[in-house]
Amino acid sequence: MRSYLALFKMRFIAGLQYRAAAWAGIATQFFFGFLFLMIFRAFYRSSGMEPPMAWPQLASYVWLQQAFLAILMLWSQDNDLLLSVVNGDSAYELCRPYDLYAFWAFRLAATRLSAAALRFAPVLLVACLLPPEYRMALPPSLWAFALFLLSMALSLALVVALSMFVYILALVTLSSYGSRLAIGVTAELLMGAVVPIPLMPDWAQAIVNWFPFRYIMDLPFRLYSGHIAGAEAALQIGIQIAWVLGLAALGRLAFARTMRRIVIQGG
Repeated sequence: MRSYLALFKMRFIAGLQYRAAAWAGIATQFFFGFLFLMIFRAFYRSSGMEPPMAWPQLASYVWLQQAFLAILMLWSQDNDLLLSVVNGDSAYELCRPYDLYAFWAFRLAATRLSAAALRFAPVLLVACLLPPEYRMALPPSLWAFALFLLSMALSLALVVALSMFVYILALVTLSSYGSRLAIGVTAELLMGAVVPIPLMPDWAQAIVNWFPFRYIMDLPFRLYSGHIAGAEAALQIGIQIAWVLGLAALGRLAFARTMRRIVIQGG
């Protein structure tokens, strides 16, 4: 475990070096945050029905999405790691005396956390100081905030577990484009990144609830705003934990089977 934590620390510190990319990302997050809020604001004003989410809850949802985009988006992967799989450099890692699945998982977690660490604070700080129409609301209670933090940690674990399937498929196919595109597009729709799940039709919500993707973004953000609370919050976090454990176990099994018949690019 000490070697994995050392790798995590090393990758996290390395990720903090990309300050210019972080500032460019912050500017992009503000642009899309205001864009989504204006679209949803127009939708709320033109709708004659009672919205399923109060406007402050929706505004918080949008700003949290932008602040933690680097952690949650599955279309963003470790390009260096994918390149090492495709060009055969991963053969060197297979010779080292550690659990390669855990090694890659810790590396992925550190890369995502370091990218988010440079961006989330400025985005959230400015979002809390905006005019009321665009302002991010504070959580209704400390308990809601604690549940949000717990669920976000589980979301990171879930993203890492799902991302590992991209690397497993890259080991098999020697290409990452297909798996990366398929899982990225599917996850973005089903996690509520395009349209928040409470705003979807009932039949679409029934479908989304069968997949793990909604526990990446939808659950922690709605816990933050108090839209999910009480016994329902405990139940949903329990389901989130079950998805993390199940996908991690399935990923380890798939990884072990892949290692028994792996072909390294180049010979």
